[in-house]
Amino acid sequence: MPYKPDRIAHFPTLAGMHAPRVATALAWMLVLGIAIAVAIMLLVPWVQTANGTGQVVALDPGDRQQQVTALVPGKVDRWYVQDGQHVERGDPIARVVDLDPDLLSRLAAERAQVLAEIAAVQQSRAVAGIDVARTGQLLAEGLAARRDYEQTQIKVADAGAKLAEARAKLNRIDIQLNRQSAQLVRAPRDGRVQQLNAASGSALVSPGTVLAVIAPERVERAVELYVDGRDMPVIRPGRPVRLEFEGWPAIQFSGWPSVAQGMFDGRVRMIDPNAAPDGTFRILVEPRPGKPGWPTDAFVRPGGKVRGWVQGETVRVGYEIWRQLNDFPLEFGRRGAAALNAQPKAPVKASADDAAKDEGGKK
Repeated sequence: MPYKPDRIAHFPTLAGMHAPRVATALAWMLVLGIAIAVAIMLLVPWVQTANGTGQVVALDPGDRQQQVTALVPGKVDRWYVQDGQHVERGDPIARVVDLDPDLLSRLAAERAQVLAEIAAVQQSRAVAGIDVARTGQLLAEGLAARRDYEQTQIKVADAGAKLAEARAKLNRIDIQLNRQSAQLVRAPRDGRVQQLNAASGSALVSPGTVLAVIAPERVERAVELYVDGRDMPVIRPGRPVRLEFEGWPAIQFSGWPSVAQGMFDGRVRMIDPNAAPDGTFRILVEPRPGKPGWPTDAFVRPGGKVRGWVQGETVRVGYEIWRQLNDFPLEFGRRGAAALNAQPKAPVKASADDAAKDEGGKK
């Protein structure tokens, strides 16, 4: 039997029942929320980003931390600096002395003795050369035997060998003296002493032992970020980057850069051609021209941690949610078509009939 509305009057209890206001309000709110969500996903733009983490570095390798090492074996006799002290290039850092305190005087005496030997050998070779000339003349006149002439030549050769050996010994002594003259270790550049190897003061050191670390104070800063290799095909030099420095208060909205607070602008300067062992790629970010500068060195120092977001294309919120739910890379489905359109078209080869027509027209 079909339902008729007028028959509800025969059921007064049913006619007196109404839906609760709370349920009605929740239903309207649910419908309105779904409509707003659909409108946001279809209309609101979203900036795609490839995030990464890294640290602040000096752009010039010469402005990075410099290790001051010992040049000769021995032990540290004296320190000329303290932790945190500012030094100029060439300022003494430490003095390394040999375990033998009389080594320099002994090397000087040995060098003087070798010089005397060289002078004696040179004099002996000169006399032997005179004997060779005299004996050669007597041999030509028939007054000397050939054996005597050959003996004088052997003496000249022996004197030359002894002279070469003495000079080689002198070179070895000079090398030792030059190395010992490097006992005074100096600062390689301007900066501030960051760390002293205090243990080396009471222990033996060898060439290459780190005595101190000098950190330059005025450097041109950059940021190195490590980004997932999946997003690397869409990251190119010149891409804008948003940076969040450690210790600097910030509120980040990766899809809406204009809403974020406490963020700083940069741009991609360089991309490593090869991946790191963990599969990420290192990119170097520099300050972006025309934008507010990064915080001063007092707040952002080399070695500080940084988070960065490399900005990509602007898409709709719904598309970005779909891409992330499917774990697709940035610009999925778009970059391939753009790359195909950008490829130069191959020249069309003329057919045999066209070639024949051209030949006939020329004739």
